Amino acid sequence: MSPPLEFEMRRRTLLVGTVATAVTAGMARSARARTGAAGAAAAAVPAGPVQSTVNVTVNGEARALTLDNRTTLLDALREHMHLTGAKKGCDHGQCGACTVMVNGERVNACLSLAVMHEGDEVTTIEGIGTPENLDPMQAAFVEHDGYQCGYCTPGQVTSARAVIEEIKAGIPSHVTGDLTAAIAMTDAEIRERMSGNICRCGAYANILAAITQVAEDEA
Repeated sequence: MSPPLEFEMRRRTLLVGTVATAVTAGMARSARARTGAAGAAAAAVPAGPVQSTVNVTVNGEARALTLDNRTTLLDALREHMHLTGAKKGCDHGQCGACTVMVNGERVNACLSLAVMHEGDEVTTIEGIGTPENLDPMQAAFVEHDGYQCGYCTPGQVTSARAVIEEIKAGIPSHVTGDLTAAIAMTDAEIRERMSGNICRCGAYANILAAITQVAEDEA
């Protein structure tokens, strides 16, 4: 009878087709695996040089360093130039302990790669003052006990000096109300501009007093 024969042929056809599909899928997976392995091997090969020579002026001194391209400016200063004034706090740009000046602007050194600063001028706390000849901001921090444990102090002093210059230059902040008028050296302006520098001792009132004193002396 024809119906059983036709059923058997369809079943065989189905089995053959299933096996063929499985073999094809296995070959495709194998091909993808080979492609993936080749891609991973290619990705492991650096696309360019892993080190670069960076010429930078730090605290008035010309320096040339050959560094891993992944070296941050903070690590270059601390580990390669042994300038340990800028501190590594959070290492995520959230505490401001690593603040330095680059070409007159404050930056978080932990978030900036050293190779980005070819030809730049960098100023760290070591270039601001010395124990024998304190910068006015350093002296004000001492006078108002704004340093306490001292870990955040280099970044605080560096930022504080920049804050005064930014206000003098008319650079607005988030709390500046009238963008057409001269910016007043208010507590709110100073607090807002210093908000990126965290003091775990909580000496904010003393730091504010120190900055205000220097701003008034320079007015």
